[in-house]
Amino acid sequence: MKLSIIVPVYNMAANGKLNYCLDSLVKQTISDYEIIAVDDCSTDESLSILKNYEAQYPDRFRAIHSDRNRHQGGAKNIGLREAVGEWIGFIDADDWIVPDFYERLIAKAEETGADVVGCDYSLVHEHTFEIGQIVRNSHPEQEGELDHDRKASLILDSGSLCVKIFKRETIISQGLFFPEDIFYEDNALSNSYMLTAKRYAIVPEPLYYYYQHDDSTVHSFSTKRCEDRMEAGRIMISEAKRLGFYDEFAPELEYSFTLLFYINTLFTYMPCVKPTKLRFVKSLTTEMLAYFPEFNKNEYYLLKTGAEEQKLINMAIKSPLLFYVYYKALWAYRNLRKKP
Repeated sequence: MKLSIIVPVYNMAANGKLNYCLDSLVKQTISDYEIIAVDDCSTDESLSILKNYEAQYPDRFRAIHSDRNRHQGGAKNIGLREAVGEWIGFIDADDWIVPDFYERLIAKAEETGADVVGCDYSLVHEHTFEIGQIVRNSHPEQEGELDHDRKASLILDSGSLCVKIFKRETIISQGLFFPEDIFYEDNALSNSYMLTAKRYAIVPEPLYYYYQHDDSTVHSFSTKRCEDRMEAGRIMISEAKRLGFYDEFAPELEYSFTLLFYINTLFTYMPCVKPTKLRFVKSLTTEMLAYFPEFNKNEYYLLKTGAEEQKLINMAIKSPLLFYVYYKALWAYRNLRKKP
């Protein structure tokens, strides 16, 4: 079989989200493919919807029910173990794709000899095939045989896994199974998926629609999600060591870890999680310094981190308590100024 499309599903029945995604999958123009939709113990009608599609399209659609809630990573792993396609594609259950999405990506792979192919995507706020805000998911200089410079660039900006296709043989042989029971599973493994490839190709068009809504992972903040982001960072580093590219790309990995584990977590936790606790900030900062004691001297950090963020981070390094009090006061002042 040419392609296996893996769809992790959890509580996506409302407002036609799941149907819109699945309709775009069953209408793909490529022949010889399968859709493996894994229900992650949904509490709504998602499994029933999947069963209906399986009945309607028995030649290409498989509905699998997980025995427990494993989060997206666990659902993807179930799909990976069932997949038989030469190529693997992942899609979030609230997103959708153009009809020839996979046909075009596989054609690009066969034309170029690439073992990973990606495209751009469009941010949209309603179910439509009109192009919204275009996000360039890859850069021209990343395309081609993955030498040192291209791999370094991909660590710094690997883009989304959902807008790419991968060789199943590489995934299985390299043990690229996702962490389970956490969010941000893609962040943990994006480097692993890209750096085990040999050649990368790009279709520079927005063929994937990324649905923006308030209950998506990127718009939901809690201590749990912050802790999961930290765990994703730890896994990212352990994967680099397991697969043997840690030493070669130490500066890039240090910055990538700093951004994921520390900066994004710190500046999500402080304004968005309620209530915040000083001990979380202390623990986060202590562990960051244990991994990389001089992360704030990294060349990428100095280049890419804003001056105000650097000031606040240096304060947190010297005194988490001072940072905590200062940030709270600063945030309260800014909110006060916004009031009419």
